[in-house]
Amino acid sequence: MELSFVTVLPEILHNPILLIILLLSIGIILINGATDAPNAIAAAVGARSISPGKAIVMASICNFLGVTLMTFVSTAVAHTIMNMVDFGGDSHLALIALFAAMISIIVWSVGNWLFGISVSQSHCMIAGLTGASIALIGGFDAVNWHEWLKVIYGLLASVGMGFGFGWLFSKLIVLICRDMVYRKTLNTFGRLQIMTSALTAFMHGAQDGQKFMSVCLLGIVFAMGGTDTEIVKFPFWVMLVCSLCLCVGTAIGGKRIIKKIGINMVHMEKWQGFSASLSSFLGTFIATISGLPISTTHVATTAIMGVGSAKRVSSVKWETARDLFVIWILTFPGCGLIAFGLAKLFMIVLI
Repeated sequence: MELSFVTVLPEILHNPILLIILLLSIGIILINGATDAPNAIAAAVGARSISPGKAIVMASICNFLGVTLMTFVSTAVAHTIMNMVDFGGDSHLALIALFAAMISIIVWSVGNWLFGISVSQSHCMIAGLTGASIALIGGFDAVNWHEWLKVIYGLLASVGMGFGFGWLFSKLIVLICRDMVYRKTLNTFGRLQIMTSALTAFMHGAQDGQKFMSVCLLGIVFAMGGTDTEIVKFPFWVMLVCSLCLCVGTAIGGKRIIKKIGINMVHMEKWQGFSASLSSFLGTFIATISGLPISTTHVATTAIMGVGSAKRVSSVKWETARDLFVIWILTFPGCGLIAFGLAKLFMIVLI
């Protein structure tokens, strides 16, 4: 199927369903930029290595580069998402289910953002697609369990690598720098943290950008009457639109999440912030090259917890961490049930 901008543009102008799909995709990516992307820079701001304004600009640019450059290298994460569930052979019904999934993502994400809670957009999307496809097919046969298991592996890996790397790097830095003058290390770690935060933002674009491009591409394929996404390639104009939306979302809503994660949960020194940022980058990089769809939110947040715990367990505000864990656990059933209910409702109303 030809999906160049020249080919798709006439369809957008004459097919209102395709236009709505693209607008919903843009809305979801904007929300992702506002609620998820700021996690990449939260540690740097919390350690006072960079101001919130400059951090948001840096994250926006790096997210853009991550989406566009990494997609040329590998689309393994995107294809995992596209093949995770089965929407059947009827493109019209598939569109209805996809509508429901996309709206459920927006409802769940905005609801959490209003309370300053850093929800995983990746898991919102996975839960929404799964709930909607189950409603459409009428059972769990809609789920490709081989691909879905990668989500579970990614969940465990993101939490484990985030916390483990954060704790380990903090201990190593204390050991290596034990004979150094503390004040002389501050500027060095501050600069290193800015660099690793930029790399983390780049990998966020590579991970989450691909996931949401896959949803956008599904909508375009379904709206144009197709259902087979196995051989579909990402056109550059889709990469460009998605990356720009991610940047705008980060600029609009980044400060709220930065305050919740980087400032309120753990008070960090610059060397601790560097440990958290380095942990987030390495965890996300390892998962991306392995083709695992992970939550960058989980990696970044648990890295901060690991860093705080390495100093002393009481330095982490576990009440804040507990609230985050509860939302993470509730995202799968919560967003999935919303998508399931909306898909059933839409099929009754629109068929």
